[in-house]
Amino acid sequence: MEILNIDSPKQSLRNVKVGKDVKIYDFVNAYGCEIGDGSKVGTFVEIQRGAYIGKNCKISSHTFICEGVHIGDGVFVGHNVSFINDKYPQAVNPDGSMQTDADWNMVETKVGNHASIGTSATILCGVEIGDAAVIGAGSVVTKNVPPKAVVAGNPAKIIKYID
Repeated sequence: MEILNIDSPKQSLRNVKVGKDVKIYDFVNAYGCEIGDGSKVGTFVEIQRGAYIGKNCKISSHTFICEGVHIGDGVFVGHNVSFINDKYPQAVNPDGSMQTDADWNMVETKVGNHASIGTSATILCGVEIGDAAVIGAGSVVTKNVPPKAVVAGNPAKIIKYID
């Protein structure tokens, strides 16, 4: 793996571990994360520290991958997908002081191999999306998705299984 540190008007990549043949398009902000061999990251994506993207993934534009998200191999992530890593986000503490990293609890999310996540889906923290599962566009995933399940809606519900 190579470690990238690029700070230009078109990219901000800080301490990003990348495998072979990774393609990162312009206007990506990524730091302290890992991107596996052959993966592609589209324009206007943010990938935060501690996030992991497996091999041969396609991360479409305008997607937000926060700390604690682990994406398996061969995963498709559509445009404008948002992952969430805090069940109860707050700006300030009870005393009115701004919260810091020490004041919240990060909750991990796992996406299995060969899953597909449709455009504008929101994935809440603490869920596991199984291998080869499909998340419909615009869905809000609030609970675990079994392998090969197709889910859609708000909240996302199983509509069928893939044979």
